[in-house]
Amino acid sequence: MTSAKTGAKDQMRRLLALVPYLQTRDAVSIKQVAADFGVSEARIRSDLKVLWFCGLPGLGMGDLIDIDMDALDGEEVIRLSNAEYLTRPLRLDSTEASALMVALRTLREGSTDDERPIVDRVLGKIEAAADESIAEQVEVLLPRTLARIQSLKATLEGAIAQGRQVRLVYYVPSRDEATDRVVDPLAVGSQDGWVYLDAWCHQADDQRLFRIDRISQAEVLSSEAVDHPDVRPRDLSDGIFQASEEDTLVVLSLSPGARWVAEYYPVESAVDEPDGSMTVRMRVGDPAWLTRLMLRLGGRATVLSPAGVGEAARATATRALANYLQPSA
Repeated sequence: MTSAKTGAKDQMRRLLALVPYLQTRDAVSIKQVAADFGVSEARIRSDLKVLWFCGLPGLGMGDLIDIDMDALDGEEVIRLSNAEYLTRPLRLDSTEASALMVALRTLREGSTDDERPIVDRVLGKIEAAADESIAEQVEVLLPRTLARIQSLKATLEGAIAQGRQVRLVYYVPSRDEATDRVVDPLAVGSQDGWVYLDAWCHQADDQRLFRIDRISQAEVLSSEAVDHPDVRPRDLSDGIFQASEEDTLVVLSLSPGARWVAEYYPVESAVDEPDGSMTVRMRVGDPAWLTRLMLRLGGRATVLSPAGVGEAARATATRALANYLQPSA
């Protein structure tokens, strides 16, 4: 049984440390690596399968980090190559540097006391390397960005205090579209450096979290917010995604190449199977999200239950394939 509590954040920390660790060693036993990182050998193997799909843009041969899987399976030693670019000094142009500095300073505003020193250290290094023209761009952009977020936050908090509904224009990245919706605001809070509006969305007919930096317009309406006796503001300290018993319980069979799902997304349980696959149980609140995940995984995952849940992904994949099969004009 794989612990469901081992999440993506823990794996990301290991991966960031694992690459330089392996780069300084020609070959090292998986037993030694597991002992040095304080995790099981199975966990290190799972990490390596993720690294195998990481690399430079292009995602072709020569772009990705190379793990000698024959040595891993045979001698149980790890050899990593084609990651030399990670030791090269990072070069940012003026646009990239200014955007990163603005994002970090904005992130700092919503950081906790424990997180703020980390952001400050990263920000300090970038500012020290940036020239004066970049600093000037940031001084122009940052006040506008922070002022906009603070203004939206004040507007939404005012609506909550007055018990008023709010009309939002909200950008949904997964669909790349701006949506117009009316909400009953419940609370404003922050998590992982981002500020969120917790509200009852009348378009979704459910409780939703809206990241404030993705709200382009917020109009306080004269209509009173509807009372939802059974709905309470979320405790964001437990994470952004909080599964409920009302969400659909889905059971997936993941091939070895898709085991990363159990690390990246919250699951109720994950069981290693003798053939190297993994069976996971997870709560899904949005069927469209599951469809996108299944399309992303291709043939590396199968929905075991409930019956019919995987049909939407299969139908979408069939329609997409038909577009390729149509003869060109």
